[in-house]
Amino acid sequence: MAVITEAEFARISQGVFDDRDLIFKHNPMGSREETLLWMLMSCLVSYLSLDDSQTPCFTGRPDAETFREAIRFILRNHSATNFEPEPYLDKLTRE
Repeated sequence: MAVITEAEFARISQGVFDDRDLIFKHNPMGSREETLLWMLMSCLVSYLSLDDSQTPCFTGRPDAETFREAIRFILRNHSATNFEPEPYLDKLTRE
């Protein structure tokens, strides 16, 4: 099973943060916060090569909290060590 370290999660989160204006410009799928969390979640799915059974499913229209919970879910099952993702998620979604 693929795992991610806190350092790698921090690097990916920072990359999304650094490119946040471009990401939102080309993917205005919802609020800025929703779009950036969706992108981070998508990066994790790709980085960890998750298959459909390991990828969170959504009913209805997902919001920012839905994406936060999906990221937490992915990390609970694929982190090399336990770490707190909230500081990274908070930084990512600050304007």
